[in-house]
Amino acid sequence: MVEGAVVQCVWRGRAQLGEGPLWCPGRGEAGQLLFVDIIRRSLHAHDVASGTTRGWPLEEACCWLVPRADGDGFIAGFASRLVHLRLDESGARIVGDWATPDEPAGNRFNDAAVDARGRLWFGSMKEDASKSGEPGRGSLYCLDGAGLRRVDHGYGVANGPAVSPDGRTLYHSDTAAGIVYAFDLSPDGELSGRREHLRFHGTQGYPDGMTCDAEGGLWVAHWGGGRVSRFLPDGTLDETLLLPASRVTSCTFGGPELNQLYITTAADGRDQEALAGGLFRVDPGVRGLASSMFIP
Repeated sequence: MVEGAVVQCVWRGRAQLGEGPLWCPGRGEAGQLLFVDIIRRSLHAHDVASGTTRGWPLEEACCWLVPRADGDGFIAGFASRLVHLRLDESGARIVGDWATPDEPAGNRFNDAAVDARGRLWFGSMKEDASKSGEPGRGSLYCLDGAGLRRVDHGYGVANGPAVSPDGRTLYHSDTAAGIVYAFDLSPDGELSGRREHLRFHGTQGYPDGMTCDAEGGLWVAHWGGGRVSRFLPDGTLDETLLLPASRVTSCTFGGPELNQLYITTAADGRDQEALAGGLFRVDPGVRGLASSMFIP
């Protein structure tokens, strides 16, 4: 870890609900960090070389996007469906739909990750649920070559899938309950051994988006807690990074060396916080993992 790591705000655009940070090394001169603003229905790209950030409007709220292994854009989780999305200088274009789970009325999709075998894991939640809202409406899904399947259910706000470097553990949280679960992940994509891995209390806020580093540390964004924390594989708290924004939503590693942690936040309900909704960057002293790609 880096002693006294400095958290920098690299974009002050006040995303109402910044989410889904994704490092794209092939975009721009030195790579770009893509992220979405769910409430404002927009997609943004922060260019590392120039330090500039631009955005594009979307026809529907987008919760996440992941790259396709064939290089043909992304698969994106819109509020009501999964789509094939292409992004170029003219904007973001939907070029096709994917099979979409049959969710209860008022639900939307929320957060996703791809494992090393190209399988997509994503969750759902009640659209108007607060981070401590009613439980039970959300589910966890897997999409792979065999099709789409619901693998777990009963979540208040399904959030933050992350996969360990060895591919044997899948982490997933119920933000509303304040719990991060761990599952055993088999090579063929079956989950087993669900167990409580972390439980947040009081001023910690609620666990939101998360990512793993190359050493197996799990970095978790604290919604309402104003921080990102690193936990060791056994659940021990290893490090905490404080942010000048209380609603921290997600994080991912980026930069040419994958040694920069990018952090998204939300300005919704936080008018008194000058940097709420900003995109932040910090050198945490460890490297991340390259983003896995979805295999259509």
